[in-house]
Amino acid sequence: MLETILFAEFLGKAAWIWYAFIGAVIALLAFDLGIVNKQDHEIGVAESLKMSGFYIAIGLGFSGVIWMLYNNASPTASIDPQLLAVTGEERAWTALQLYLTGFAVEKTLAMDNVFVISMVFTYLAIPRKYQHRVLFWGIIGVIVLRAIMIGVGAALVSQFSWVLYVFAVFLIGTGIMMFMKGDKEPDMADNKILLWLKKRMNVTPELHGNKFRVQLPDPKTGKLRYYATPLLLALMFVEIVDLVFAIDSVPAIFAITSDAYIVYTSNIFAILGLRALFFALAAMVHRFKYLKYALALTLVFIGSKIFMGDLFPGGKFPAEWSLGITMGLIAGGVLFSLWKTRKVTDATAKG
Repeated sequence: MLETILFAEFLGKAAWIWYAFIGAVIALLAFDLGIVNKQDHEIGVAESLKMSGFYIAIGLGFSGVIWMLYNNASPTASIDPQLLAVTGEERAWTALQLYLTGFAVEKTLAMDNVFVISMVFTYLAIPRKYQHRVLFWGIIGVIVLRAIMIGVGAALVSQFSWVLYVFAVFLIGTGIMMFMKGDKEPDMADNKILLWLKKRMNVTPELHGNKFRVQLPDPKTGKLRYYATPLLLALMFVEIVDLVFAIDSVPAIFAITSDAYIVYTSNIFAILGLRALFFALAAMVHRFKYLKYALALTLVFIGSKIFMGDLFPGGKFPAEWSLGITMGLIAGGVLFSLWKTRKVTDATAKG
């Protein structure tokens, strides 16, 4: 019975491989909240960079696990034509390149979340020492949400191959709109998500420590009732924002590979690391002013390569080309932003 449960195939991989990954993620989160950030405190740029370096190292190190899994796996253990067409070490290297491409794209797409979340924290006056608490519990929801969306996406792609072309058109359109919009910042006071949440929740005007809900007397009846604090409002906003951004990121990763295990693991490691990097990025957000243009071009490229794949042997855009072009666009956007904003100070950026 136990052997059946552990070795039953689920989305192209034995169940125990999925259990092992989920167990590793839970252990990382427990280590984060239970040891490193047991007490609420303000996370500085230096600590943020150290935490992020740790998560990035784990994310990149996991590529070794990908190599071993796909080197030993049978050729039928994937629904991705790129992986089905090769075996042995060639298959392992292809899987590794797909994972790294997905990790880089998801990391960059998630950075767009940082800009929006940073603005809502400022708008709701959430102190830095409580921001990690919001982001930590937010990531729990993200892990579950992405699992559902990726599971549905994998099922659709495996049954209807034309869905990838729908994803491609969507990504190209999203990239073009993002490029035209540029670096215009949204007005949090008129943000539809926040306005919708406020209409449906009783929110206290002030924080109550690190609590998400508090019991207070009703102004009209005097009876005790539960109220949401701005901390809960921020948490719900983070979850909804991730749902909105997932509409871009999930099609983007499926346009890179339709292998569910690579899709999910690259997604989760990118998001885990970004939470740690949030505090450093939030302090330097003005230095990445032009990154959105590079991200827009990346989305257009990822969408376009689905159509260009028909021009290559096997009907797929080469994985090594995809990795090189994607990394080139992202690195170019980062370097160009840092160069163009080299004389911009924090005071100048804040106006």
